[in-house]
Amino acid sequence: MLTFAENDKGVLVDLYIPRHCSATNRLITAKDHASIQIQIADVDADGKAIKGQSTTIAICGRIRAQGDSDDSINRIATKEGREC
Repeated sequence: MLTFAENDKGVLVDLYIPRHCSATNRLITAKDHASIQIQIADVDADGKAIKGQSTTIAICGRIRAQGDSDDSINRIATKEGREC
């Protein structure tokens, strides 16, 4: 049985929206309890966080189990023009 919710406009929407791993683009399932999602604040030229702006990175449990999450986060941040 599928469960749906209704938004304020009366449109039926799903209760669960799956995430994708930022490193492998694999689907992160609801049973992947080893997965993480972090938000990195965007900063201005002075190094201060810009309010309301951040970059979200999701890493699946498989990458974490391999010990590659730190390398993956650095690679993703570098690709997006950020320094770690």
